[in-house]
Amino acid sequence: MSRPRDQGRLMSSQVTLPRLGQGMESGTIVRWLKSEGEKVEKGDPLYELDTEKVTQEVEADSSGVLLKILAGEGEEIEVGKAIAVIGEEGEEVTEAKAEAEEPTEVTEEEPAEEGEPAPEREEERERGRGTAPEGPTEPEQRDNGGRVKASPLARRIAKERGIDLAQLRGTGPEGRIVAEDVERVGASPAKEAPTAAPLSGEVETVKLNQMRKTIARRMTEAWQAPAFQISMTADMSASIRLREALLERVEEGGVRPTYSDILTKVVALALMRHRDMNAHFAGDEVRLFPTANIGIAVAIPHGLVVPVIPSCEAKSIPEIAAARADVVARTRAGKLKTEDLENGTFTISNLGMYGVERFTAVLNPPQAGILAVGAIEERPVVVEGDLEIQPRMDLTLTVDHRSVDGATASEFLRTVKSFLEEPGLGL
Repeated sequence: MSRPRDQGRLMSSQVTLPRLGQGMESGTIVRWLKSEGEKVEKGDPLYELDTEKVTQEVEADSSGVLLKILAGEGEEIEVGKAIAVIGEEGEEVTEAKAEAEEPTEVTEEEPAEEGEPAPEREEERERGRGTAPEGPTEPEQRDNGGRVKASPLARRIAKERGIDLAQLRGTGPEGRIVAEDVERVGASPAKEAPTAAPLSGEVETVKLNQMRKTIARRMTEAWQAPAFQISMTADMSASIRLREALLERVEEGGVRPTYSDILTKVVALALMRHRDMNAHFAGDEVRLFPTANIGIAVAIPHGLVVPVIPSCEAKSIPEIAAARADVVARTRAGKLKTEDLENGTFTISNLGMYGVERFTAVLNPPQAGILAVGAIEERPVVVEGDLEIQPRMDLTLTVDHRSVDGATASEFLRTVKSFLEEPGLGL
């Protein structure tokens, strides 16, 4: 029979940072939705988490009282680390906090990854064991062995950028250095001269959030791919008539199909005919997918998100419209889940609503292609020797040349154009 020596500790449970998607290593606490001392039910939104892909609410996995918050807002935390304690009201959580802190100071990665001279470190430890610290030089950042207290991620970033952790002041719990502290130093190397007189017309510095950092990294990766672009112009007369017919069938309160919805269906059918375009480039292989999971680029105030509508070839245009309306609304409300952004096979970027006539979109790796769509405009066109005014729309396809050649890309784009001009061919 177990002894009831510390019933409080047995009842409390640590809240750890979950892995919300493949490849996720860390996340940043945006804000806590519950306060210390507040009652929490299992399934209640507990905090907002900013990952590389999306900002989303994370639910509590147990009921009780939020006894202690161990990770502050704006702090980057590694997956699996404790960020809070939930238990019964009045429980003592000092020991629980100590247990949460201890693993971050002594990890399997720390001894070897830094590449620091072992003998010098050992001498420091010996001095730390035998004597008290000689001075007050940032004692809150060092453990009782003389080692700088920092997360493994912060150490890795500091090593890559040649930053001395001993010179930093940590903003994490008990002065622990977190990745954000290292990033801040890398972004402002001239930080040491705060006494300089401010310039007239101050420059505003906006720190990149996780999403913007991810966009910057992925766009850099995309720019390294040997991509090429091809363009065609489609007569949208038949697609306009199709949309008008679809709008007549929309019931009250239903979602009104857009030209983007028609285009999504058309592209999905074209991808099924040209499967080399419905692919991912993966080093020494190309992965061809059986369904068209199409990503729709959605602009939001602090970045760009590409939620995915799965199996578009099997959906009707009204079904695509409903799925698009739902995912766009959740994108702008910050309610997306990680799975909404995964498994995309092709991307469409439409700037026509902004009056953009034509543009070139950057690849969304590892996808083989992305289609940039401009506004529908009336233009003069010569048809069998006669001048006509037609509603035309420019289509610009960006393709990863490592997996797709020009002829294949051209055939795909021609199919998209023909389906837009004669929807009956594909629909």
